[in-house]
Amino acid sequence: MIADFHSISQKIMKHYLSRLLALVLVVVIGVAGCTNVPSTLSGDYRQDTLGLVNSLRTAIALPDGAPEKAAAQADARKQINDFAAAYRRDPDLTKLSSFTTMRTALNSLAGHYSSYPNRPVPEKLKKRLESEFQQVESALNRGA
Repeated sequence: MIADFHSISQKIMKHYLSRLLALVLVVVIGVAGCTNVPSTLSGDYRQDTLGLVNSLRTAIALPDGAPEKAAAQADARKQINDFAAAYRRDPDLTKLSSFTTMRTALNSLAGHYSSYPNRPVPEKLKKRLESEFQQVESALNRGA
């Protein structure tokens, strides 16, 4: 009788242990797979913002006939989308002046690329973007 009880308790323990292990695996896989930071970003808002500013400056500054211009524009679009996807829903960031100014600049540039994919960025837009990029860098240096 004691042997039967011991055998039954082992079966029950194995059953619950296997269920617990399955639950732990599901949670670990779910958490690891649900990160909101794309692989092109580090997850550090300040570092990612400064990197994006530098990348966009490079893409904008390329001459119109440069063979790498199309690739740079495509990369800029991807980086803009990744940045927006990673940071737009963080309530702590959406209050920062660096974030709102950066979002304005990104929307302007993305709008130009969508509406006029084969045209160069107009000089007026380049000047405005540079001004906004400087404001973003200044705000990040202040911690805003």
